[in-house]
Amino acid sequence: MNNNPEIGESVDVGGVRTNYILAGQGEPLILIHGSGPGVTAFANWRGVIPAFAEHFRCYAPDTLGFGYTDFPDDIAGFSMDRWMDHLIGFMDALGIEAAHFIGNSYGGALTLALAARYPARVRGMVLMGAAGMPFPITDGLERVWGYQPSLEAMRDLMTTFAFDPTLVKEEIVASRYHASIRPGAQEAYSSLFPAPRQRWLDALQTSEDKLRALPHPTLILHGREDVIVPLDCSLRFNQLIPNSELHVFGHCGHWTQIEKRDRFIELVIPFLKGAR
Repeated sequence: MNNNPEIGESVDVGGVRTNYILAGQGEPLILIHGSGPGVTAFANWRGVIPAFAEHFRCYAPDTLGFGYTDFPDDIAGFSMDRWMDHLIGFMDALGIEAAHFIGNSYGGALTLALAARYPARVRGMVLMGAAGMPFPITDGLERVWGYQPSLEAMRDLMTTFAFDPTLVKEEIVASRYHASIRPGAQEAYSSLFPAPRQRWLDALQTSEDKLRALPHPTLILHGREDVIVPLDCSLRFNQLIPNSELHVFGHCGHWTQIEKRDRFIELVIPFLKGAR
């Protein structure tokens, strides 16, 4: 019997055994995590899935290259095409014709790319501290992608994510650190975004023309004190995406769903229920 809550259901996606968390009933909602070391869908979304599951059928996959999803052995940096093929394959394998999406950071960039390439597969979307807009890589993101395992390095990263360092409990640091040193985990992680890292950030972009053409209802959320992905990215998304609205949280870093959990839930559920 599996006692690890990070390991949920499993589905074969083009020969890749894909781990995902499943909860609730209703319209499908797919939650795409960020790209930090030791990240899993469960670790990213555990605090909000129970609330969303009261209204939606929630699917939170470990994306290709992360968590407990199988890691292909031919990786030398990832391409957006490959991430898109895996996400669409995930939906096809589970019979999900279209879904709402919530994308966190790198997951926001994937959500935007998916909406631009496969608009009929996306209903409403929520972007949370989303990448996908050009910007010079921040020192914070450089440290996230360049992580070398140690408790001190993980503690430093976690306090970078949050505006209020007291939110970073030692159990979170220990959990993420131990996840980052599972056999093969660091080798896999370090192969995703090798230096020079600006090129991988640039590869997450969706062009301004494509953003202007997006028809989807879009809720954009960002922490004002985010030092990983600058607030300017979300301001620009709001200028470009026609059917979008923007909410900026003060005293909040890159962990909106943790730092402002209750307000995050209050904003997202009615927005997606009204998104058509």
